[in-house]
Amino acid sequence: MRIVRLANFVTPRSGGLRTALEELGAGYTAAGHDVVLVVPGDRPGHRETRAGLVVTVPGPVVPATGGYRVITARRALARLLDDLKPDRLEVSDRTTLRWTGDWARSRGVRSAMVSHESLDGLLRLFTPRAVRDPGGPPTPFTRTLADRLNLATARSFDVVICTTDWASAEFRRLGVPNLVRVPLGVDLTRFAPSRRDPAQRRTLAGPGEHLLVHCSRLSAEKRPDQPILALRELRRRGVPAVLVVAGDGPRRRALEKLAGGLPVRFLGHVADRDEVARLLAGADVAIAPGPVETFGLAALEALAAGTPVVVSAHSALPEVIGDAGIAVQGGPEAYADAIERLLARDEEDRRTAARRQATRFGWPSSAAGFLQAHGLPAPPVRSGDRQ
Repeated sequence: MRIVRLANFVTPRSGGLRTALEELGAGYTAAGHDVVLVVPGDRPGHRETRAGLVVTVPGPVVPATGGYRVITARRALARLLDDLKPDRLEVSDRTTLRWTGDWARSRGVRSAMVSHESLDGLLRLFTPRAVRDPGGPPTPFTRTLADRLNLATARSFDVVICTTDWASAEFRRLGVPNLVRVPLGVDLTRFAPSRRDPAQRRTLAGPGEHLLVHCSRLSAEKRPDQPILALRELRRRGVPAVLVVAGDGPRRRALEKLAGGLPVRFLGHVADRDEVARLLAGADVAIAPGPVETFGLAALEALAAGTPVVVSAHSALPEVIGDAGIAVQGGPEAYADAIERLLARDEEDRRTAARRQATRFGWPSSAAGFLQAHGLPAPPVRSGDRQ
């Protein structure tokens, strides 16, 4: 079967979405399918990867997003899809690419929309209330608009795939019948406690210092200010903590200014995934404060590396981390409280609990679930790869 996949808002420097596209594509390919991924770029291109053929089509940069591009030429994309002749269509963009569901239906192609974000949550972030309460309840306007768009998505595609119960809630509330839940996964070999590198840690934290880490895109919806403000509160309390921020984005300059006078190191985008694995394995606590995360791959990678995570209680992450971390309701003081509670746990116990939780999620199991959502047979999954 030829599975053609479409995605916007993905670049070589993006994080969770790019990882999910690569790992799921590799799973489809391993199952014997012909896989094509179409993404925007600055020029046309084709390249073979372990996840199948990647086709790049020109797309403009979206202002104020730090380099994200979108495919806007509908007729050209429709012609490309006609040329590719997919048996299945998988789309990872609920806004600008939703029209491709109608294209698929008109050609008799089974289609799936993957919900990588909470639309209601994203809309809520750009309201004045979000400044005061980023995880607060929806406004009537954002709820109505999100409902309208989500119903249109569900009607346009044969199946809507959500990665957590939290992510599926905005569809379940509308009584959407074609909803499927399939968790994402983590590379349990690359991200492992054995990746801990004492030499690297010594370059990041001094003797007796606690190493905190935040890995994410530095954009508003990820709330990257919270780890910095939490560190300020910890230092005020006399806790010898330092923070490393791995990632880049439109908020970086403002965050560097916010961190003035604090022991914060900005690494920028870290392309080497093994280096990220070593960083996570060497940290004492990871912080993932995004209030609209629908899964949180970076947090799961931290758990796989043996590092507990403090997350926003307003996101899907409490569902993912289980008892291997702490979910926070409030602001910087609450994050500082949670970090101190994790640091007070026996180190071996907290690291063992983190790794144990991560082993519930494997990419082979995730790929099998996605294939089943496409109505395709899935290869057997070893017991260690099941959720």
